[in-house]
Amino acid sequence: MERKNNIIITLFLAFFLSGSAFASTKEKIYQAYIGNHMDNWKAIIDSLEQNKTASTNYLSELVNYQYGYIGYCLGADKDKEARNYLELAEQNLEILENTNFNPALINAYKAAFWGFKIGLSPIKAPIYGRRSIKHADLSLEQNNELPFAHVQYGNAYFYMPAVFGGSKEVAIEHFLLAIEQMEASPEEIKSDWNYLSLLSLTGQSYVELNEYGKAQVIYEKALEFEPNFKWIKDELYPDLKTKLTEE
Repeated sequence: MERKNNIIITLFLAFFLSGSAFASTKEKIYQAYIGNHMDNWKAIIDSLEQNKTASTNYLSELVNYQYGYIGYCLGADKDKEARNYLELAEQNLEILENTNFNPALINAYKAAFWGFKIGLSPIKAPIYGRRSIKHADLSLEQNNELPFAHVQYGNAYFYMPAVFGGSKEVAIEHFLLAIEQMEASPEEIKSDWNYLSLLSLTGQSYVELNEYGKAQVIYEKALEFEPNFKWIKDELYPDLKTKLTEE
């Protein structure tokens, strides 16, 4: 009986420590994001990739962090690095898909990854764009209450040329819906880089439409949530203020 109890205690501790590790990694990624310490972000995902397990929760976290880093690489014109991490992320996503893990989330990531490929090969935008839309549509059909699905649907329509049906207004509608859905679970958005990223995206989208007042509301919401968010605090919001004074 004593040996059995020891096994149960050991299993419980392993589960608890695993959960603590996830929480710790989430916080480290969040701090890297708000402080714009992308070298730290890279080190974290490299370590996770090197030590990855078959756990679906582990792989799901890893894919999310790789997704974020790929977006950063594309924005920083680090295309070669973006390609490398996109390949790793797709491999991990395939493992998740083979376990039938959250099909709506899988399709949302596929939509995002095809979008990344447009950035890497703009000449293939018509082909990759249709594939991105296809997976974004499917993701929403599978789960209309998945914020990440609305984000990718919005992204696809924001960057799609109007002649092909693109609409920045439709995109923002989905970004706002994703914000609303995320905010319905306050505990889950604590230290969540995805929430701040969505607010940044929405604010930038309003700026693209010259709706500066609405962008200001979004940026102020982000800074109220996280006053130390360097990107909005030091770049996006000051740029917006300049635009507001020029009106």
